[in-house]
Amino acid sequence: MPTPRPHPRVATMGQPVASRGQTATPTLGKAMLNKYARAFFTRVLTPFAAFLIRRGVSPDTVTLIGTAGVVAGALVFYPMGEFFWGTVVITLFVFSDLVDGNMARQLGRSSRWGAFLDSTLDRVADGAIFGGFILWYAGGGDDLVLCAVSIFCLASGQVVSYTKARGESIGLPVAVNGLVERAERLVISLVAAGLAGLHAFGVPGIQYLLPVALWIVAVGSLVTLIQRVVTVRRESAEAEQAEQAEAAQDNEGKQQNASHGSEAAT
Repeated sequence: MPTPRPHPRVATMGQPVASRGQTATPTLGKAMLNKYARAFFTRVLTPFAAFLIRRGVSPDTVTLIGTAGVVAGALVFYPMGEFFWGTVVITLFVFSDLVDGNMARQLGRSSRWGAFLDSTLDRVADGAIFGGFILWYAGGGDDLVLCAVSIFCLASGQVVSYTKARGESIGLPVAVNGLVERAERLVISLVAAGLAGLHAFGVPGIQYLLPVALWIVAVGSLVTLIQRVVTVRRESAEAEQAEQAEAAQDNEGKQQNASHGSEAAT
């Protein structure tokens, strides 16, 4: 009798199992630094990471502090229109993404909890950044259209991340690289915000970079969301067809075995 083939197991927590410090979905710090800069800053930050370990500081603590710094930079400076200094503060705390990974590697830790915490706090940081834009355009920026665009950027970014996590949680690979994923959303938004903040120092016309960037992120996020939904629909149909074919093969095998058994009995 043919041995039934096992069905694919559902992915854990909607995310691939990965430890902090290993290759996974790009975090805010990793998104803003290319591979050569990361290698440089990794060498620079290794002694600092070792110092924190000797002081008994955990990678989780660094992750929490880094996220708190990003949230503070976004929600304190951005609503006041201080985009340059807000981006400077956010960028400084971005290095926590490199420090906590460095610490995890030095400690030799491989933790599902660390990966989960990183991913969850990434959503918090994203919400704070676009929330800062929303508060500015709803208040001092006095532009309800751009306020609505910022809200869409915030909501679509969260949904884009959810579609991948949910697709993986039901056992699908969600094998698609979207047009504007988290790394692109953050780099475009933060670079534009930092440059737009130079208007306060007398640079003319540069304040329009942020509205343009938000429109780009909004449209790109919508395209990415559609790409992921279409991909999940296709992969779901393929998985169901494969399961039906497997079930048909199993039934055929059972019928053949039953037929052979009847012939042997006669």
